[in-house]
Amino acid sequence: MNWDQVQGKWKQMTGEAQVQWGKLTNDDFDQAEGNRDKLAGKIQERYGISKEEAQKQVDDWAASM
Repeated sequence: MNWDQVQGKWKQMTGEAQVQWGKLTNDDFDQAEGNRDKLAGKIQERYGISKEEAQKQVDDWAASM
């Protein structure tokens, strides 16, 4: 699934994203608003990983949908 599709279905996708990144709160997902970079930033912040790793995780997750 490409990121435009993820953004369009963000509310439905947050449940699946919550499973993937359990440390993120509902507020984190609300703040990300389906924005790829914001989501990666939240993942980076919560998990203490690099920006590149967070973006790779987001891309891999979107591709698996």
